[in-house]
Amino acid sequence: MKNNFFDRFVPKENKFFPLLSQMADVILSASELIIACVQAKNHAEAVELYKKVKDQERRGDKLQAKIFEELNNTFITPFDREDINALSSRMDDVVDHINSCAKRIMLYSPKVMPESARLLAQLVRESGECLTKAIDELDVLKKTPARVTEYCEKLHEIESKADDVYEHFLIDLFENEKDAIEVIKLKDILHELEKATDTQEAVGKIIKTIIIKYS
Repeated sequence: MKNNFFDRFVPKENKFFPLLSQMADVILSASELIIACVQAKNHAEAVELYKKVKDQERRGDKLQAKIFEELNNTFITPFDREDINALSSRMDDVVDHINSCAKRIMLYSPKVMPESARLLAQLVRESGECLTKAIDELDVLKKTPARVTEYCEKLHEIESKADDVYEHFLIDLFENEKDAIEVIKLKDILHELEKATDTQEAVGKIIKTIIIKYS
């Protein structure tokens, strides 16, 4: 018979890397869906795509809860438990922003989505791909700190591009859109995409902190 008390003191480091990788997969899946969502041809298509994004958001919430549970039940962790919690929490925030964007598209039904929305959605996916690569190498961090650092720097570059796209979008929006309601709708929708790239960069900063501590 197993002793549940002493089971708590058995190292379970390997559990965290697969869970974090699964969270990265959720981000990537949601980012691919949001590209389709910003290009939805009609409201019905936007609704169906939002449902799929929401499924990924729920999946991310479950993974975040699982990681929190493992942190409470594991005596030895591969990194500081505060860093693991911050990392998974921020990754969950990325999916929340993507979900918020898809939800706004469904609710607001904007007349026309600007090209900037597609560009920002593509940058969200590009960040997601970069983030996935960084997370996948955390378990061999000491062997590849330079490569993981490079991925984190790439996240910063993508976030800067997203800032530029969003700023140019705002300039064009306020200069050319005469319908005040559409201005509010579009600004709110694209702001969620821009925040998603901000949060992906924040994930990269947490990873860089881990690199400094453990590489």
